Amino acid sequence: MTHAPRTLPQRALLLTTPLAVAALVLLSACASTPPPTAEMAVGRAAVERATGPAAAEAPIEMAAARDKISRANAAFAKEDYALARQLAVEAEADATLAEAKSRSERSTRALAEVREGIRMLRQEMSRP
Repeated sequence: MTHAPRTLPQRALLLTTPLAVAALVLLSACASTPPPTAEMAVGRAAVERATGPAAAEAPIEMAAARDKISRANAAFAKEDYALARQLAVEAEADATLAEAKSRSERSTRALAEVREGIRMLRQEMSRP
């Protein structure tokens, strides 16, 4: 059973159809990046929430969070939504880290105070 040779238009169609489909997929992927409004809001809220207590106890992390949310805002304004999303998520992570570090510092100080109180009680109890 032999196949009839394909004509030039048939061969061209076989070659161009996959290329056209690939081009459409790529164009739709580029055009369909939605604005990261939720990520931006969450990132901003995390930075605002951490600004008070964490600012003094985790200044490096807070500076990174502020810088990244600022850069995310700039990327959003330029409609570079992929970069804006990435920076907003990173800003949220940095702000969360700053809050955790702040809580850890406060816990460490509270533990030191409790230990000092125990030490003083032991001294009082050992007196005749």
